[in-house]
Amino acid sequence: MLLSVRFLVLLLLLGLSGCASLYFPPPPQVPLLTQQGEFSGGIHSNFGGNTSLQGAYAVTNGLGVMGSASFLHSNKPKKAVNFDFFEAGAGYFTRLPDNRVLEIYGGVGLGSSDRTDRTREGVVEQRQEGNLNKLFLQVNYSAKKHQTLHLFGNHFPLSYGTALRLSHVELSNFKLDGVAAPGEDNIFLEPITFSRVQVLGPVQLQLISGGNFGLKHRKYLRAANAVFQLGVVVNLGGQEGRK
Repeated sequence: MLLSVRFLVLLLLLGLSGCASLYFPPPPQVPLLTQQGEFSGGIHSNFGGNTSLQGAYAVTNGLGVMGSASFLHSNKPKKAVNFDFFEAGAGYFTRLPDNRVLEIYGGVGLGSSDRTDRTREGVVEQRQEGNLNKLFLQVNYSAKKHQTLHLFGNHFPLSYGTALRLSHVELSNFKLDGVAAPGEDNIFLEPITFSRVQVLGPVQLQLISGGNFGLKHRKYLRAANAVFQLGVVVNLGGQEGRK
């Protein structure tokens, strides 16, 4: 069942890949902090080359800070894309009586994005470029259900969770073919699920899949790129036991 859901998500992503948008959502960061001094770091990427570096730290028993940097640089015969984006946030985390973790973060983001569309002959049809500014609110929640993957005589703990991010993104200093054009803004709703498998000590492999929904109709700043990432996560200094 889980594999079939992942396959359907992949098909959806492939269908969205033909749509144009200057916003490529970074994967929501889900550090699942549990106590003061804990650090969570990770690196994620997808089939499109959108790569994200993430880090989070528990300043106190309840206050966490996090930051991320995302990059996408692609130059294909019919399309070239450059996307550089940075996020920072802070919020509250707590461990529930049943060992699940609840996190609530708010933050900001900024970056730049450009896209060049070409014909089959390599002639530039249109170039879009601008700056992006973002405000977001995010809720993370680890699931109560856990499983164990049995492979080659070894046992690998599996855990699951969900996150919901609401973002307001503005496109400013927007230019079309080098000429100033009106900017746009949009509100994105990004629900995701994540699955983690513990492979060695604090090292976990993570799969993030989800959607991206634009609440406003826009031409250049729309929800054309869904959230799908594969990555590695490391948590150091946290409480023992599954989350």
